[in-house]
Amino acid sequence: MGKGGKAAEPENMGAWLLGVNNIKIQPFKLPSVGPNDVRVRVKAVGICGSDVHYFKTMKCADFEVKEPMVIGHECAGIVEEIGGDVKHLALGDRVAVEPGISCARCQQCKGGRYNLCPDMKFFATPPVHGSLANQIVHPADLCFKLPENVSLEEGAMCEPLSVGVHACRRANVGPESTVLIIGAGPIGLVSVLAARAFGSPRIVIVDMDDQRLAMAKSLGANDTVKVSTKMEDLDDEIGQIKIAMKSNVDVTFDCVGFNKTMSTALGATRPGGKVCLVGMGHGTMTVPLTPAAAREVDVVGIFRYKNTWPLCLEFLRSGRIDVKPLITHRFGFNQKEVEEAFETSARGGNAIKVMFIL
Repeated sequence: MGKGGKAAEPENMGAWLLGVNNIKIQPFKLPSVGPNDVRVRVKAVGICGSDVHYFKTMKCADFEVKEPMVIGHECAGIVEEIGGDVKHLALGDRVAVEPGISCARCQQCKGGRYNLCPDMKFFATPPVHGSLANQIVHPADLCFKLPENVSLEEGAMCEPLSVGVHACRRANVGPESTVLIIGAGPIGLVSVLAARAFGSPRIVIVDMDDQRLAMAKSLGANDTVKVSTKMEDLDDEIGQIKIAMKSNVDVTFDCVGFNKTMSTALGATRPGGKVCLVGMGHGTMTVPLTPAAAREVDVVGIFRYKNTWPLCLEFLRSGRIDVKPLITHRFGFNQKEVEEAFETSARGGNAIKVMFIL
């Protein structure tokens, strides 16, 4: 048994996805704490778009829920038990949890790109159980101590923020990079925050929703462009984007991943610029790649993130990034509120980040 031990306490409960629109809070038996693990009492969990996909369809991209699964992967909590070989954490430490456990042995892991590990075990990616539960057991090296001035809610927000940080690294965003962001959903909004923190002098964001665009402006976007879903509007919208940017678009983040959004990204980005595909809306797209190639527009993709938690926590500690405005709804951990929270997130509207407070 690790340090801390298990005193008599209520049974651990988790939010189990049992079927389409069917989540039930049921007992969730944890593995024992290994020498390099910690047991964390979960205090904050955010709902991600992938969670909603599983809730509504039991599928997300190529992953399918085939048996009951505990949902959730954006989380933070308090260390309650520590494996015997863990040195950097103590009982009572507040931690943000990175949800993916890589194998550490494959070519991708050894090369430093562990996010591409083919044997990744990621919270709430079938068949791996997630973290919307009273407690979880997790490798200690994936639990990052929160600075004193960073709340548990903010710690849970490190997960979506990591996507924006990883995108900025992949696209080499810096003080000389103007940035266009397509899509003002949660990932588009954290990309605004990340691009600003990486030093971008001018950020323009596009979306179809006025409310989301207003939020993006309040978070640091310099200008916004409202767009439609119609392909025939593409050329006109690219013109509006260039006017709004007041200069060339150096980097574009497509945080949607549809035919039209990627076509917009390729058309708006300057010759020699970079397009980073962040969103995965369409599995297959038809886009004008040849004209973009002729202008040497580089296209890069991202998958999740790697080595982002320390930088995210420093951005939060220093105040260079404030994620608190993104948390629009809060719910407790009981059957009624869990159901209500997932429906709230699925409806969208003014819900950006829906957070459970346990």
